[in-house]
Amino acid sequence: MTRLDASTLPVLGPQVEVPTYDRGAVRTGIVHLGVGGFHRSHQAMYLDRLMQDGAALDWGICGVGVLPSDRRMKEVMAAQDGLYTLVVAHPDGFLGARVIGSVVEYLLAPDDPEAVVEKMADPSTRIVSLTVTEGGYNVSPVTGEFDLQEPAVAADLQPGAVPRTTFGLVTEALVRRRDRGLPPFTVMSCDNMPGNGDVARRSFAAFATARDADLGEWVSGSVAFPNSMVDRITPATTDLHRAEVARRFGVDDGWPVICEPWTQWVLEDSFSCGRPPLAQVGVQLVADVEPYELMKLRLLNGSHQALGYLGSLAGITFMHDAAQDPLFRAFLTGYMDGEATPTLAPVPGIDLAAYKADLIGRFSNPYVRDTLARLCAESSDRIPKFVLPVIRDALAAGGELLLSATVVASWARYAEGVDDAGAPLEVVDPRREALMARAARQREEPLAFVADRELFGDLVDDERFTTAYLAALASLHEHGARATVEAAVHGTLLAR
Repeated sequence: MTRLDASTLPVLGPQVEVPTYDRGAVRTGIVHLGVGGFHRSHQAMYLDRLMQDGAALDWGICGVGVLPSDRRMKEVMAAQDGLYTLVVAHPDGFLGARVIGSVVEYLLAPDDPEAVVEKMADPSTRIVSLTVTEGGYNVSPVTGEFDLQEPAVAADLQPGAVPRTTFGLVTEALVRRRDRGLPPFTVMSCDNMPGNGDVARRSFAAFATARDADLGEWVSGSVAFPNSMVDRITPATTDLHRAEVARRFGVDDGWPVICEPWTQWVLEDSFSCGRPPLAQVGVQLVADVEPYELMKLRLLNGSHQALGYLGSLAGITFMHDAAQDPLFRAFLTGYMDGEATPTLAPVPGIDLAAYKADLIGRFSNPYVRDTLARLCAESSDRIPKFVLPVIRDALAAGGELLLSATVVASWARYAEGVDDAGAPLEVVDPRREALMARAARQREEPLAFVADRELFGDLVDDERFTTAYLAALASLHEHGARATVEAAVHGTLLAR
């Protein structure tokens, strides 16, 4: 078995594709905050494709870890010279492996925030990109307001503070560029949110305004924040994945990435300092991303939520097992066709029926082995963005919402921390304690969970929603997830 690093690329077996471009000639043009599995299966992969074609050698990536927990990534990237194995798992069991070489540097902000700020302030950096999760923008899920009282943010706003947050680091770099007469870099969000660029603009401008009003106005008016839609199912890397990469390809990789074959990136063509020629490798550069992002958020991400909690309560571990189950598949199809799709405008160049059929196939791929637990994590950041807009649009239009309300009820039931057989469920969420406390009261107070107005706004006041929600929650408590799904699919849930 061969340990992966720059020196071993020539001796890897023929079953592993490797960069043929000169990585020594690659120069950093992008600083990326939040280097996880998705960034490495998606954005870094697109840049690697360009470099393999002899283009974009001045658009190498400097990864940045913002949290202390990113230290392991720093150690692995340092040991492997920024290289990692991307394994594409096809539905027929074929695994295609390629070593990705577009990440040429990695910095850990807790160790040296000054180095991170100066890297972004350097004229060669023209894009700062982000995958910091939906919750990383520090905004209320109901009001969209930036939280200036969040402790780390408040600390970064103190006079003379050494920046520690994403907002502090990026804003300080922008200040230095302005002071040096350099144009601002583009801030490019790659997180799953409606209008992710717009959200990023509001968050960074709010932070900058709290630091200095003129600075906030400059950030809002002079920095480009393109919207984007990103898509590739990428489960978290496990020891089983590492062992499979070693067994199948003879590569000892400390942090490989497993993903599905499908990949899509729709990007608003709005950049202040140039961009790589991304269209050459299939990126869709458009004037308006919104139709694409709503399609993806409400159909793909919403469907993840639709199966995640119900499947977990029924004792299912993997997404493909839930998607292949005829009953759960019928529920998913009903949610997509009957409730999510009617809230969408036409999407240019997309056949929605074909897109939804592809989603079922993607979810059913047994070789990706995406866990329902991953899909159920960080729910308080996801449900308000993926499912609640479907419910609100259905309420406004007089549309169907029973299945969507059942999804919300399944989250409430999941937050009790045990499945239908009494086995423990791990609730991974920034609001974990508050969510579980509300869920613990809901057998006596059935609306306790959705009475959290910070998450649900005024939905608790809408009788159409609460009628469906209470019927689903009662069924989940009395009959379990599978029986509830069956009743929802057959239209008998409200008659119970």
